[in-house]
Amino acid sequence: MGRGRVQLKRIENKISRQVTFSKRRSGLLKKAHEISVLCEADVAVIVFSTKGKLFEYSTNSGMEGILERYERYYYAEQEVVATDPESLGNWSMEYAKLKAKVDVLQRTQRHFMGEDLDSLSLKELQHLEQQLDTAMKQIRSRKNQLMYESVVELQRKDKVLQEQNSMLEKKIKEMEKSIAQQRHWEQQNQGQNSPSFLLSQTLPSLTIGGTYQARCTGGEEEEARTQSRFNTHMPPWMLRHLNP
Repeated sequence: MGRGRVQLKRIENKISRQVTFSKRRSGLLKKAHEISVLCEADVAVIVFSTKGKLFEYSTNSGMEGILERYERYYYAEQEVVATDPESLGNWSMEYAKLKAKVDVLQRTQRHFMGEDLDSLSLKELQHLEQQLDTAMKQIRSRKNQLMYESVVELQRKDKVLQEQNSMLEKKIKEMEKSIAQQRHWEQQNQGQNSPSFLLSQTLPSLTIGGTYQARCTGGEEEEARTQSRFNTHMPPWMLRHLNP
């Protein structure tokens, strides 16, 4: 026997109604997938259960892309229609659509924050978990990129500081070398200006009444001969002063 025609009315039995909803929902989503693959069409299906649970299906273009495309088409079609008193009703419809969209976004935000999760099914929770994992990967990638850029910047600053430090060390060494040379030159000048050095440079020999040269080196005999020659040529009054 073939299956009889089902009368389209509300199923009174709660269990039967839930089973029928689950079967028909799966069949609807399956048919939407088949038509999208066979006919290469963009399909979006949104289903809300009596408890407020959301079930959706969309092709590769995504639910948001399909809804935006629908809105553009809807608004373009509305512009073709001449303005009439029913425009107020259009504004009401637009307000209702925007309000519904805001409600969906707020509910999605609460789900991302970990709130109002009791109304989600297992499949919806898995989808939400996948979205959170994708978001965490993007956050970690951005964090690692910022840390890498920060490390590169610190390395660049460290290199600049090292170069500046090397230049300062080089200048300090040059200044120390210049100061040492100046001190050495001053010490040499002080030695040349000393009285002993000047006396040795200005009075190398002394000649009185004859030829006499004072020598700083030599033996005792040479010194005695020199003294005797010096005494023979000097007058007696000068000898008394030299030998008190």
